[in-house]
Amino acid sequence: MKSIKIPNELKKMYSIFEENGFEAFLVGGAVRDVILGKEASDWDVTTNATPEQVSSIFKKVIPTGIAHGTVTVHFMKKEIEVTTYRCDSGYSDGRHPDNVTFTTNLEEDLSRRDFTMNAIAASLKDGKIVDPFDGQQDIRKKIIRTVGKAYDRFMEDGLRPIRALRFSSQLGFEIESETFEAITNSDVQENIKSISMERFRDEFTKILSSPEPSVGLKAMEKTGILKMFIPELADCRGITQADARGFHEFDVLDHNIYACDGAPRENLTVRLAALFHDIGKKDARTVEKKAFDTSKPDELSEIIHFHGHEKISAALTRPILFRLKFPNALIDKVVHLIEQHMFFFEDFWSDAAVRRFIVRVKPEFIEDLFDLRYADIYGMHRIPVAATSPAATSLNHLRDRIAFVQAQKSAVSLKDMAVNGSDLISIGIPAGKKIGIILNELFQCILDDPNMNEREQLLNVAKKLAEKY
Repeated sequence: MKSIKIPNELKKMYSIFEENGFEAFLVGGAVRDVILGKEASDWDVTTNATPEQVSSIFKKVIPTGIAHGTVTVHFMKKEIEVTTYRCDSGYSDGRHPDNVTFTTNLEEDLSRRDFTMNAIAASLKDGKIVDPFDGQQDIRKKIIRTVGKAYDRFMEDGLRPIRALRFSSQLGFEIESETFEAITNSDVQENIKSISMERFRDEFTKILSSPEPSVGLKAMEKTGILKMFIPELADCRGITQADARGFHEFDVLDHNIYACDGAPRENLTVRLAALFHDIGKKDARTVEKKAFDTSKPDELSEIIHFHGHEKISAALTRPILFRLKFPNALIDKVVHLIEQHMFFFEDFWSDAAVRRFIVRVKPEFIEDLFDLRYADIYGMHRIPVAATSPAATSLNHLRDRIAFVQAQKSAVSLKDMAVNGSDLISIGIPAGKKIGIILNELFQCILDDPNMNEREQLLNVAKKLAEKY
């Protein structure tokens, strides 16, 4: 490919550069994505104009990274990062260059970039491509290769090895052998350890949002990066689950990873829950010798149990996600889904049982919990749940039962009750712990019989409960 199509906004931007005697190129991921036939959403521009010169020729410019030659230009309702051609030297902190020198040579600028597929530029004037490191060829071959020696590139920034794994997962590319080998170099590994948890989390999140997170996650394990940042998950390797019942094909680590594949790509909450939902099995595992085949009572088989693993998994997941700097609200959602993922619905459930399920799970989590169940089943054998399967039929039945109960507008929380604490105080029940106990008992009455949610009835029951306590 000799040229790409340049968006009109960037062509108009180029005319301003050209009027003032400068050149400008689209560079990096945007060019790579266009070559791959994708739509580029983020535009990064590089130019021989200095940050001060860029600021003087455009109306609204924010100095977002002025020390490294980067400003953000607000142009035609777009925010476009513009960086001056530069050469970098010395990376004593494993992230930032010690010295930044501006240059007028585009190829010198491209030579400092991480991977050949990201070291391609396209003129804003006509889309003509500049590709000094054969990045297009690597894109065609679906290969991730560093610009120059992998060791040097990875020692410049400890995040680059993780970016390589992320790109492999996102794009379905293979990491070139020397590049992959460099990730396991002891110096590089120490450099990786030095990156901030926030930077790791952002790349980890992108891996989880890729078509098959298992690609990146398995590469993280192979390179030691999983053990480095999430040892609790890495320790699930070799925890076997397969027994005579045939529920599981994989060990706990692979099951978690494949369950993550089976969760909705756009739902980070469910993908995180799927990845960690069985992490507690390592500590919950027990083995029972049992006659599984009734026709052969003397032939004992190993039956593996993980009783209560959902609670252990939830307890382990919270500090992991906290350590990875995920938002508290997201952590709470993920942990709640993991705590609830071992539900078992039976057709004979009463309406009261369905109401209790809704209360326990919380209405806003029900669909995510169902998605987690589908992901869990997928992770057993890497086979999607068929629409006509018993599992899907059962979940659809439960969904219908939930819809029926919700249509009755039954109380599903204390705030839905016809009375509150003030009402109980008004009939002489003293304020204090007893109020909460009585309200909870009244709520259980309503779950059993929604017709009980009437003020006078509840107050009468409350008086009797007050005498009891």
